Amino acid sequence: MTTGDKTTVSRPYAKAAFEEARASGRLEEWSRGLAVAAEVVCDPRVAGLLDNPQVMPAELAKLVTGIAGPQLGDVGRNFLLMLAENGRLVYLPEISTRLDELKDEAEGVADVTVTSATPLDEAQRRRLSEALARRLKRQVKLHCETDPGLIGGAVVRAGDLVIDGSLRARLERLAYELTS
Repeated sequence: MTTGDKTTVSRPYAKAAFEEARASGRLEEWSRGLAVAAEVVCDPRVAGLLDNPQVMPAELAKLVTGIAGPQLGDVGRNFLLMLAENGRLVYLPEISTRLDELKDEAEGVADVTVTSATPLDEAQRRRLSEALARRLKRQVKLHCETDPGLIGGAVVRAGDLVIDGSLRARLERLAYELTS
């Protein structure tokens, strides 16, 4: 199944989980619980059981809820059981990611990934976070990565917004302009 298919299938489950978590005032707990559940189903020892016809859905749900369930409460455990019965536990990573996106949106937080040629120091991170918060009109949760292939500068991604200020991109644009 492609990533797009996984996203399509997981979206209604994530929305339902988000609505329940928000209504009960337990968004943070659900976020943590589903993240743990997603890690559990990604473990190779568990992943091999997900499509094994000899393992009953209730057993799979019990395994996952035994680890992630305490943070989710009874409704969350029922949610995981329903996913298991419908053969959807494999979608937990996407469901967890989408729930976090909905949570951030509701809380006015933007998840921003900055990829730079060299690691950013604390002052650079702070200035960048402040500038992005002003531009996006949201709190910013900054995730920093490095890619020496950028040569210099950085690429900023926040949802659909991409700002490519890398030296590599500038050189590619210059090369294109010179050859056209």
